[in-house]
Amino acid sequence: MEKPVIRISVRNLVEFILRSGDLDSTRGSMDKEAMLKGSRIHRKIQKQMGSGYRPEVSLKKETEYEDLIILVEGRADGIFSEQEETYIDEIKGIYGKLERLEEPVPVHRAQAMCYAWIQADKEELEEIGIQMTYANLDTEEIRRFRETISRKTLEIWYQNLLDEYHKWVSYQNAWRVKRNASMEHLEFPFPYRDGQRKMVSSVYHTISAGRQIFIQAPTGIGKTMSTVFPAVRAMGEGKGETLFYLTAKTITRTVAEEAFTILQKNGLLFKVITITAKEKLCFCEKTECNPSSCPYARGHFDRVNDAVYELWTQEQVYDRETLKAHAEKWQVCPFEMCLDLAIWADGIICDYNYVFDPNVHLKRFFGENDSGKYIFLIDEAHNLVERGREMYSAAICKEDILEIKKMVKPYSPALARALERTNRQLLELKKECTGYCEMEYPAGISLSLMTVQGELDKLLEEPPNKEVVDGILDFYFCVRDFLNISELLDDNYVVYTEQGEDGKFRLKLFCVNPAGNLEGYLNKGISTVFFSATLLPMNYYRGLLSTRNDDYGIYVPSPFDRKKRCILTASDVSSRYTRRNYEEYHRIAEYIARMVWQKQGNYMVFFPSYKMMEDVYQVYEQEFSVDWVTCILQTPSMNEKDREMFLEEFHEKDRTLLGFCIMGGIFSEGIDLMGDRLIGAVIVGTGLPQMGTEREILRAYYDKRGENGFDYAYRYPGMNKVLQAAGRVIRTKDDTGAILLLDERFTGLDYRNLFPVEWSDRKRCRIDTVEEQLREFWNGILT
Repeated sequence: MEKPVIRISVRNLVEFILRSGDLDSTRGSMDKEAMLKGSRIHRKIQKQMGSGYRPEVSLKKETEYEDLIILVEGRADGIFSEQEETYIDEIKGIYGKLERLEEPVPVHRAQAMCYAWIQADKEELEEIGIQMTYANLDTEEIRRFRETISRKTLEIWYQNLLDEYHKWVSYQNAWRVKRNASMEHLEFPFPYRDGQRKMVSSVYHTISAGRQIFIQAPTGIGKTMSTVFPAVRAMGEGKGETLFYLTAKTITRTVAEEAFTILQKNGLLFKVITITAKEKLCFCEKTECNPSSCPYARGHFDRVNDAVYELWTQEQVYDRETLKAHAEKWQVCPFEMCLDLAIWADGIICDYNYVFDPNVHLKRFFGENDSGKYIFLIDEAHNLVERGREMYSAAICKEDILEIKKMVKPYSPALARALERTNRQLLELKKECTGYCEMEYPAGISLSLMTVQGELDKLLEEPPNKEVVDGILDFYFCVRDFLNISELLDDNYVVYTEQGEDGKFRLKLFCVNPAGNLEGYLNKGISTVFFSATLLPMNYYRGLLSTRNDDYGIYVPSPFDRKKRCILTASDVSSRYTRRNYEEYHRIAEYIARMVWQKQGNYMVFFPSYKMMEDVYQVYEQEFSVDWVTCILQTPSMNEKDREMFLEEFHEKDRTLLGFCIMGGIFSEGIDLMGDRLIGAVIVGTGLPQMGTEREILRAYYDKRGENGFDYAYRYPGMNKVLQAAGRVIRTKDDTGAILLLDERFTGLDYRNLFPVEWSDRKRCRIDTVEEQLREFWNGILT
């Protein structure tokens, strides 16, 4: 059997094995202008070195081990000869003062040493020189370090370096053999429900074909296991190497963890990591990732590789508690350790942004030239539309620029001047705008902001004090994000300015259709499965999430008995803004009361806004409250513990509980209240998003393209929230429940066409018939 070949670049090799020192997020990353300057100065230095200087020399070397071959490759900045001695030249552009550089940066020197060994071995040289060339990106001042190293010294050093890397890839190679063997006879862990086998088969064939599929499947069918199982089986056959399970909410990540745990108990060998937000993993009260504020940041890189290797080789499941305990043991940052460990995992459960966000995606997987045999399972895929718009949009605020200018002027006059230049450009735009104004992108803004970014980098390189760093860091990232997004502008964007309700003037790059940007990341993998209980109409979601014309699509019908579910649509009530008054609120409250009076149990009522929820609740309490019904309300500021306590109330029996909630909020999707934990839901209104600048931009954008702009901007997103909230009621074949839709608009053709097929048995009701209809339903269930 042929040995596998593991490829790695010289830079990645040395930066992984030889990294050391502190973790420090205040050090600015290389911005666009710095990269351009760096490229220019590279070329300039290379031309100055004369005709005997060979620039950008490609070098590679294979090293064979007992179990595999490691191929190290890269490009030396230059190779030249001087006085019959060969030199490797490594050029680095920096902003710092060169006189403070006493010796080459260790990882820079290590890159040069790798190239030196490859060249010395190739040319059979007994010794070779390395030259470290440092250039200041502003002044173009140059400082060089030279040394000559013997062939024997380089050979021993390189072999030790490679042996340390071999330890990692050798374990990974052996593990994957065992992992794949464990999948050969893995069976679906439950009896198949109606429709589940079809879903499993469709996912497997999609991955095998390297395609994408959209799956509309009802709540409670077991979508998570029906996607995870076939994906795992496909990986076992070599059709993928890393499985990404992407979610929008914490609670759905828990469901994915449970699915993998069930398969592991059935014999699957599979290393799964859940990437948790930095704020939830951080040991400190404030997430300040620098050695002066955080003890775990001090010396982090000295210890993190050992920490990752130990955890990786000893465990299969890496959840929040496991990561925190291990990071505490090794005194490293748990979040950064988590990201490093993800590189070696078989399955990664994470939020959408770790794959799609241009600023925080996992760079080892999704860097500019990186790709792999990735399989993407996108849960609750309907959420990716709005999240995609957010990730690929950006704004710059005039008032923020003035505030930062005032703060930095004493420390960096050049930065203050660059900020003032940008401020004047925004002032000109402000003079031309009343309300909001769509426009062509003002390209001059990018040039000014690139200068601002460069000057911010210099200031962060040698900051005057901690207060300045704290004051400018968020703005630094804002400028970086804006410049990155400006490079994505195309027909899927609308550029506009607006005087906001907060009094601030902004220039906004609004991504109307994120499909192209999302596809750029999905193309780095081999297959994608979009699935949700609410992907209707499917063409709407396909157009906003994918640019391909050959995507598969399936509709999985509900396997549950319709006789156990009652859906009533009220024809004499509305949540329209024009009818939001006491009379209408009284009718809504009466509907709620009449529903919960029919059967003891737990109910949820979903409202389009907190304001309407509170107004109706007050009427309910004054007019319809009874001692045997307990009410609880969702609040805007609920933390994770508050949410858990809220849901815990639904465990109680022998009483009637009424939960007042927000449609589209944390309790309207992704939660499982099975059996008697929830027997009814009231949906107040059609869920239409609130009117605003961007909703109106969406409407106009799609109207111009021959689509129904109102559908795209309002009706489809609203109906999605309605269906998600209603889906909380029936979760398993044993569940029984009633759904009450309170808005006369649901009886119109525009909405009737958006209901799923299995809702065709819904009935109309009025305030004077609803009790009898519900009583008839519950009596029918009992008999």
